[in-house]
Amino acid sequence: MSLLSSGLPSSVASTEELARYLKSSSLYNSKGVKHSAFMPYPGDNATSVFRQGAVPNDELWALGLREAVGERTLYGAAIVRALDILDAGLVVSSDEPPMKHAVVVGWPIQPTDKDLEKARHKEIALKIASRAVLVLRAQTKHE
Repeated sequence: MSLLSSGLPSSVASTEELARYLKSSSLYNSKGVKHSAFMPYPGDNATSVFRQGAVPNDELWALGLREAVGERTLYGAAIVRALDILDAGLVVSSDEPPMKHAVVVGWPIQPTDKDLEKARHKEIALKIASRAVLVLRAQTKHE
């Protein structure tokens, strides 16, 4: 199996933990992660995630700040297993650079019925969000 520049295998294992970085407080609430956190980007029909493993929170935030959020605020992360994505009928593919980046693809496409497509995406995103663990990040004064 080939290795990526990050040192990770090119194939994403079903046991891997993935982080969907939350760049808006509207993506979660006191009950957990909202489905909207996992909806695919309409431009490429994919959802960006980062391959985490069991890393300490400071490493999780360092990667998110460096690779995922740019100038935006990093509120937290929704952590799911790749198996949760696979169980929802989607695929996780490595997509470096940036380091440890992957994409969730395979979202259903309905070119003749965009309302049906969006409804199907929401149903899948709800399933994934229900399995996600919300990890919030303490904000510091210098951010």
